[in-house]
This record gives sequence, structure tokens and C-alpha cells, in this order.
Amino acid sequence: MKLSLNWLKDYVSVDLSPDKISEILTDIGLEVEGMEETESIKGGLRGIVVGEVKTCEKHPNADKLSLTTVDIGEGEPLQIVCGAPNVAAGQKVLVATTGTTLYTPEGEEWKIKKGKIRGVESVGMICAEDELGLGTSHDGIMVLPGEVEVGKSAADHFQVTKDVVYEIGLTPNRSDATSHLGSAKDLAAALKINYNHSGKVNTPNIAGFKIDNHDLPIEVIVEDTVACPRYSGISIKNVTIKESPNWLKNKLSSIGVRPINNVVDITNFILHELGQPLHAFDLDKITGRKIIVKKLAEGTPFLALDETERKLSAQDLMICDGEGEAMCIGGVFGGLTSGVSDSTKNIFLESAHFNAGSIRRSSSRHLLRTDAAIVFEKGSDPNMTVFALKRAAILMKELADAEIASDIVDIYPNKIEPRQITVTFHNVKRLIGIDIPHQEIIDILEAMKMEIVQQDDNKFTVAVPTNKADVLREADIIEEILRIYGFNKVPVTNHVNSAISYAQKPDPQEIRNIAANHLVSNGFHEMMALSLSESRYYKEVIPLPEESLVFINNTSNIHLDIMRPMMLISGLEAIVRNQNRSNADLKLFEFGKSYRKAENGFAEKEHLTVYLTGKKYPENWLVTNKEDVNFFTLKAHVENILRRFNILKFQSTTFEDEVFDFGLKYHRGKQVLVRFGAIQRSILQKMSIKNDVFYAIFEWEAIMAALANHHIDFEPLNKFPTVRRDLALVIDKTVKFTEIVKLAQQTDKKILKEISLFDVYENEEQLGKGKKSYAISFIFENHNRTLKDKEVDKVMKKLIHVFAQKIGSFVRQ
Repeated sequence: MKLSLNWLKDYVSVDLSPDKISEILTDIGLEVEGMEETESIKGGLRGIVVGEVKTCEKHPNADKLSLTTVDIGEGEPLQIVCGAPNVAAGQKVLVATTGTTLYTPEGEEWKIKKGKIRGVESVGMICAEDELGLGTSHDGIMVLPGEVEVGKSAADHFQVTKDVVYEIGLTPNRSDATSHLGSAKDLAAALKINYNHSGKVNTPNIAGFKIDNHDLPIEVIVEDTVACPRYSGISIKNVTIKESPNWLKNKLSSIGVRPINNVVDITNFILHELGQPLHAFDLDKITGRKIIVKKLAEGTPFLALDETERKLSAQDLMICDGEGEAMCIGGVFGGLTSGVSDSTKNIFLESAHFNAGSIRRSSSRHLLRTDAAIVFEKGSDPNMTVFALKRAAILMKELADAEIASDIVDIYPNKIEPRQITVTFHNVKRLIGIDIPHQEIIDILEAMKMEIVQQDDNKFTVAVPTNKADVLREADIIEEILRIYGFNKVPVTNHVNSAISYAQKPDPQEIRNIAANHLVSNGFHEMMALSLSESRYYKEVIPLPEESLVFINNTSNIHLDIMRPMMLISGLEAIVRNQNRSNADLKLFEFGKSYRKAENGFAEKEHLTVYLTGKKYPENWLVTNKEDVNFFTLKAHVENILRRFNILKFQSTTFEDEVFDFGLKYHRGKQVLVRFGAIQRSILQKMSIKNDVFYAIFEWEAIMAALANHHIDFEPLNKFPTVRRDLALVIDKTVKFTEIVKLAQQTDKKILKEISLFDVYENEEQLGKGKKSYAISFIFENHNRTLKDKEVDKVMKKLIHVFAQKIGSFVRQ
């Protein structure tokens, strides 16, 4: 939110420096995140003066240029070459003198210099409005009224103002500070308590409000008084749509609101002055001169102001005409056909109080984060609607030559009274930590216009103004007291508390860090995705039973409607995002959780996921290997992670499922440690991913369980030599290497230490149909003595025999 210092000073008289005011605002909970000095016109029109064109002749060397002399009230007239078609003698014009800095529409600076144009000296420039930031026209120079004084500075003529604008990081609970008046009240309270200020706030005067006639009465029916507790409005006749005066445009521009026309500008001004959103309807377009506030059927089309047709929810509160046609999403966004246009003559001005939750849901559902919606969802003041209407109506009469043409319609069936909260002085001391005098506490509350309803020596009861929607409990009142008293006035105690904590063994965070450091050192990048996902992925990409999904009511982003049932989609989204930015070679990992419905509630599982796609090695002139990553690249990383944790004993099983084209899982019985493999091409195509993706998912709870019962035994290096034997086995193509390893380990457990596959050969002519050859190495060792060839040969013969018996192999000669 932006606050203009000039605007604040309309309500509270303060002569402190902008820096000091910034400090006070931050202290009272309106944190100043930035502060900028601004001017209503960029550059402040410095160096620009009013001149009178004394002579205007054709340039001797150019048909489209004029040679003029211009009196700027400083001695001899200036000779200026001008290219504007409308320049003429006798005009009052704006002259940029030599050395003046002007700005392009894009904000780039350029200086006026003395020089020659087509051989004729030119001193200064006669300006068009776009060259000065006074408008967008470049059809010709800007001609002023004849009575304007020659030599007068343009800054004075156009009332250029300087301002300081604060960028406030407004927290969601501060419903009372969504406007300049609300912030001024808070500032005045702090000034009164801490800086001997009067605390007076100059509230806008609405005493001049009066109804001119009853020519345009309008009927209003509110069908849903829960979503719309109060609805006020008034008819305004004979409105003249025109440009707003400079003071109004300057105020809006200072906080980044673009002026449009007097009617729209007044509604925006009231929003930022009082924190009460208004909406102006073209009254002549309201069928039946009747307004109905209600909800429409699910899927009803609505053409909004941005020319986008939206499908309504049955929960959207709509402002409808007499025939039930939607004109506006209440408190959120107007319709295209019912808004104010240049031809509008009569308007109906709406000032309502809507339910904060209802507005939040509609705003998020349609992705319409308007200024009005932001105010309503924080909680607008229900007792400000009529005051805001009167203030706006007075401005309409003043700035749009309008007439007030109806009584104020005010439907308020259940008046919202100030909430009464009882607070004990003991709890004020207990929560703040210091003993604030009782009278000072009362003074603080009265400075914030919080009425003390009842008081004794131990407690008091306070009536909370209805603009403070967040103040609901005793603790909230104490927080209000502390804000104005000053956080910095609470001393820091010298007392130090400590507690003994016992870390879980193994420490989950330490284990995560070990895995993360290992992966990062191998070129991986850690990613962190949302635990929320879109249910459409699990209908269109990887179909899952809908009853297994955990749906949520996400009002912030309605597309993210479920907790992610698997980790994969998050990683694929990251790959798509990178791929779309020409980054196709990726090594990613993520720690996270998946969520599904279970028989007894919900299943929440923790995982480590690893993703590989693209080239195996980064592009470099020294790297000759241009191959892509593959299954075995991922397998090596998976096994290195397990090896890093000394998890070496597990079973290996191949599998295929709804995710993997082919995969491998390492497990201990039914307890799966990790599953990995290649993602199905059909999934990748649906996600618009071009390259193969290899994916591993570690069941982190299983990894932690394996480590919990894990201990490391020290074993010295063997001082006796190892013996290697190689064997070329011809086997059926259906036989897996894991079967050979299992048979070998069962055959000898004493001296056989390692089994490795170092070559695979296939040739039907030499080996026979359906056959392949595995070249396998066997490593033997004994820690007590040197092995003899006879011992090793004996084991090798036994292995050959077992392989022949169990898998039908024979030794390739």
C-alpha cells in the first residue's frame, strides 16, 4: 500500500521530517518498506517558463520550420526555431530555456542546448504537452490562455507539487489502516502519546450534503444479508464526465493510481481516503431501475469490465438489475455493459459492506485482485458506507456539476455494533512484560478512539471501533496498546532462559544434509516445489482414483486444489519450466512429502526424489562424450547414495507401473528403499517434455529406519593379495545378472567377495537364438592367509556347475 505524506497532512498536522514519520509509522505496525520523493510532474517543470510569441516567420532554409521570437520576461526576446504547425504570433506558450532537462515518455533524460537548426541559431524550445509530461498530444505546441502572465514559471502555473510517498507493507490484519484517514488516525494517536501532539484528526466535512430532488428513485433488494450485511446507495443526476482537477489527479498519481475521469477518480479517491470502496453504475442501463443483490446459478456467464467472459460460481455474490442480469461481482469487479462511460449522464453510486470471506473466495476464484477486493477481504468498516456516500456525492456536485436525485438507500437489517472486550491490567503487564501506568493505558486507548465502557482497579472494558475487524480478543487489545506505547520502549531483559534438548538418533536433518551435500557435490541442484498440485494432472497425465486424492479449499489459487499425491509431477513441472527457458540438461533433487487418503484418515509420506534429463556431461570443448544420461547413470547415483549411508544389503527387483517404462526397486523384503527408472514417454508427451527423464524416489522413512538399526564395523585393509577369475557364460536372454549374483553368493560365502559384470555380448550366429554372453569377474580373498590356486579353482568349478544346473548356462570357449 502507498501512503502520500501530503495526503496524510490533510488529516493530521505534523511538522516532523519524512524520515521521522517513516520511523513512527513502522513502530505502530505500518512497516515502511520504501520511501520515495515524488513530483506531480516528472522534473517539476524546472526551467520551463511562460512566453509570448512576438513574431513568427517562415524559416529561410526549411519549408516546415518557423522562425520565432519569444518574450519570456527577461530582456531581449529569444530567437527559437519551431517545427509545430500551429505556432503563431500573439500566442502564450511554454518555453524550455537552455540547460533545461526534459524527459521522453519512456523516462529518458535529454537537455535543451543552444544551437543552430538549418543554419539559424535557436535558443530554447517551445514545447508540446507530451514533451513536458502534461499530456500525450504531440499535434502541436501547447497554447495557454491569453491572460497568463509572461515569465511565470510553469511549475507555479500548473501547481506542481512535491511529495514523499511511503510503501507500506500492510499486514492482513490491519483492516483499520487501508486508507489515508485510517493511517492518519493511528499516526495521530502515536504522536499524542509520545510527541505531545494534540492527537486531532481532521475528518472530511460532509455537513454540506443535501438532496437536490427525488427524480431518480431506485429500489434495492438484498437477498443474501450474510454475504452483504449492509448495502447503501444514491442516485446522482446530470453528471458531466470530464477531466479531474489537478489536485485530485495529483493525489491519485502520487500513489500510483492513473486518473481516468472525474467520476472514476472520485470513487478511487474515496477508496484511498476513507478505505470504503464505491462502485458507480450507469443508472440508465439498470433495467427496471431496480437492484437485486443475490447469487446466480453455477456456470452463469458474466462479461466483465476487462472484456473477459467468466463463468460464475453459485457462491459469487452478484449485483443484478431488475431482470436479474448480472452487472457486477459484488465488491470485486464491474461488468462491461453497466459501467460509467463518456456518454453517462446519470449514475447510481453503490457503497456497501460485504463479508470478507465471501469476497476473498470470489476474488481468488476469478483471479481478480482489485484494490476494492483487497480492502473488503481485510474487513471494511460497516459503519462507513453512508459517510463515504455523502463525501462522494458532495465531490460529484463540485467536480461533475451533478445533482443528488434520490434519498440514500441504506439496507442494514442487523446493525453491527462495536465489540466490547474486557481486559485485566494484570494481563497487560504479563503479556507486554512491563508495568504501564493504568492511566497511560486508558490514554492510549482513548487516543485511538476506543471508548472505555467500564473500568475499575483491576480491569476495564473497551468498545472496539468497527473498522478494526482484527481486534477480537483481550490479547488483540493489548497488542493495540503496545503498538502505540512503543515496542522500543520495552526494555530487553538480561535474564537468559535455556533448555536441554535431545536430538533424535540418527538426526533426520543431519541425514538430509549428508544426502543433499553428496548430490550437490555431484552436480545436482536442489529444488523446492509446493506441496499443492492441480487435480487435472491426476486425471489427464497420471490417472489416479479420485477418492485417493486429498482435496483442499484453496481460495488463494483455485487451480492448486489438492495436496500432491506423488512427487513426480512437481519435478516434471520444474523440468518443463527449465526446458522452456532453453535449459534442457538437468540434475535435480527434492526432499518433500506426498499425501493421499487412507482407510483411517490420511497417508503422509516423506521422500527424496532425483531427476536426470539431457546430456550426461556439461558442454565443454574438452568433453568429447556427448551422450545423454540413461538408466545406468541414474543407477550409479542411486547406489552411491545408499553406499554413502553404508546401506549395502538389499534385494533388487524389476517392475513396471503407471509411471515407469521400466524400473528397478531396491528393497528389504516388503520394505522398499528406492524405486527408479525411465518415465513413460506418454507421460512426458502430455507434459510437453522433449527428452527422456530418469527418476528415482527414495522412501525416506525406510532409509531412516535402515539407519536407525545400523552400525558400522571397522575392518582393516587386507594385507594378503586378492585373486581374480573371469568367466564368460552363455545364458538365455531372460536370465538377469542379479540371479547370477544370488547363486554365486549362495555357493560360496567364505572367500568370494565381489562379482562384477564387465561385458555383454550378443550374436545369434555364434551363440544361438535367444542367447547372450556375460563376461563376469569374481574377486576372492582371505584375511588370514594367501589363497592358493587350488582353493580358487575349486570354487570356480562349483560355480560353473551351479550355473549350469540352475540357469542352463555353459562356458563360452
